[in-house]
Order: sequence, then C-alpha cells, then structure tokens
Amino acid sequence: MGKMAIESKISPAETAGIPPALKVRSLAVPAACRRYFVWAQIIVAFMFLELAIWAPSLAIRNRWGAIAIITILVLVLIDRPSLERLGLALPKPFGASVVLGIGLATVVFMVILVSWTGGEIPANSTWPSFRLAWGYVIWAMVQEFMLQSFFFNRFEELHGSSAAVWMASTLFAAAHLPSPILTTATLIGALFFCEMFRRYRSIYPLAIIHAMLGLTIAILTPDSLLHHMRVGIGYLRYQ
Repeated sequence: MGKMAIESKISPAETAGIPPALKVRSLAVPAACRRYFVWAQIIVAFMFLELAIWAPSLAIRNRWGAIAIITILVLVLIDRPSLERLGLALPKPFGASVVLGIGLATVVFMVILVSWTGGEIPANSTWPSFRLAWGYVIWAMVQEFMLQSFFFNRFEELHGSSAAVWMASTLFAAAHLPSPILTTATLIGALFFCEMFRRYRSIYPLAIIHAMLGLTIAILTPDSLLHHMRVGIGYLRYQ
C-alpha cells in the first residue's frame, strides 16, 4: 500500500496544462484519488475564507481567518511545490516590467478618468491612512499568495492554465460579495493578475500593483459606496 501511494502521483492527463518545469512534486496520493483531493482542498480553503468573511462577530471572523491562512499554508507545504511554481522565485525583469507598466498605466488612467468626469477626492476623506495603507500592501501580498500560489495552481492542475485564469478569478471576485464595486473590480483585476501569473510566474510585482490599484480605488471612491473596502457581513453592517 505504501509503495503504491508513493509511485502514484498526478497522472499526465491531470497536468497537461502545466509547463514541465512547473509540475508539482505532490503529496503521495493515489492517482485515482488526486483529483478529488485537490477539489477538496479548494472547497475547504474557500469555505474557511467565507466563514472568516461572514461570521457574526469580529473575534470569530479573525479566528476563522487565521484557520483559513494556516490551512492554506499547510496544504501548500504538503505538496512540496517549487518556489517557481508558487511564484516566490525572483521575478524575471521583462515580466515584472510588463506587470508594473500596465498596472501604473491603469492607475494613471483611473485618476484621469475620475478628474475628467468631474469627480474628486472627498474633502473629509480619512481612508486610507498611512498606517492602514502599509497594512494593505502586506494584505495584498497575502491575497496574491492565496489567489495564485494556492487556488490558481490547483485549478491549473485540474483544468489547465487557461481555464484556471477564469476559475480562480471568479472565485476571488465571489469572496468580495456583496460589495458591487469590489466584486466587479476584483473580477477584472484578478483576470489580469492570473493571466500575468500564468505568463510570468511571480507574485511580487502582482502584489505591488494589487496594492496600488486597491488604494487608488479607496482614495477615489466615496466611502459611502466602498464601506472601508469591507466585504461580507462587514459591508452589510457598515454605518
């Protein structure tokens, strides 16, 4: 039994969409069960994240949030993936330049568009503060790790990289319900992030642009609509 489990990893069909250099050195799971095991990881991790978003009190939400992050880290580590597959290797200059260039251009376009349509930064805006902005940069890195290193990689293993872009992006946007602005923005943003990850395989430039875009939206959007960028029950309870 032990020998069979070690020799039976991911079947060629299941990794058809993954470049050879990025194929995971997976946990020893029988090939017939691997697909169900990967789906179980996705479902459990997303369920924990939803509990962290929708739990009735802040203390319970924080507890579920910690459980979700620890669970994702454990599931990543037991698969023993390479740093390149996780997107944690040093970014390649060309790929990083493309991501940062498109991201910066988008930020400039958003500012110009708001100015052209007569919008302005609310005079009484206190969000985001400098302290919260730095915290959001760190949170952007955590989100990109969960989105790309965990969810995208698993969807890629199951259905190939092209389908994984749409599947991971849709899941990411769903986690931002019921905020209409963030749900729409994160779907569009995640499609870009996942496609750039698929091409260039690094979460560092993605996290930088993720933070810049998120903070730009926070500054340019009235808090009466954005609700301090809260999602889930926090968005509904915002006053």
